[in-house]
Amino acid sequence: MQKGDYLQAILRSQKTVFTLKDIALLWQDADTDAARVRLNYYVRKGDLFRLRRGLYAKSKTYEKLELATRIFTPSYVSFETVLAKEGLIFQYQTQITVVSYLTRTLDIDNQLYSYKKMKDTILTNSTGVVHANETSVATKERAFLDILYTNRDYHFDNTRSLDWDIVLALVPMYDNKRMAKKVKQFYDTRHINA
Repeated sequence: MQKGDYLQAILRSQKTVFTLKDIALLWQDADTDAARVRLNYYVRKGDLFRLRRGLYAKSKTYEKLELATRIFTPSYVSFETVLAKEGLIFQYQTQITVVSYLTRTLDIDNQLYSYKKMKDTILTNSTGVVHANETSVATKERAFLDILYTNRDYHFDNTRSLDWDIVLALVPMYDNKRMAKKVKQFYDTRHINA
């Protein structure tokens, strides 16, 4: 790769957020030390932005959901972030909630990212997770079940928009009797109030 092509390779990419490994692959450069030096130069010049150690953005208008799924992988956006967007809860959500292999809360660029641990069999099952625009986001049905799995008594403001065939098809993936019973209660209540 020519000297001036390194930055252009990043800027041409569809991604808005990059890990050091992403950039090394993009540059076809196994020498991560050389990549770090180059990246530090681009950050000092203002051509790239360091979000945190090992994570870079093309501009200050990077996709926050993309960053959420790039910090810890595998992961996908779920819980309150999806439920609020889909109208299942009405409370305003400022933090981005993510399913991951660990539990952490991070503050990056004045945005809170809340990671909740899920067992590997759930985390790595991509059923009900949409992969688009360099981001993985749970469907409303998957987010509904994720939150029921992690919270015993969660209050939903509106469950009418859920596709119950999809919900019921996803329940066995969690292998949790308590949660399955709670889903059945929601399902039965829905039919009584209909």
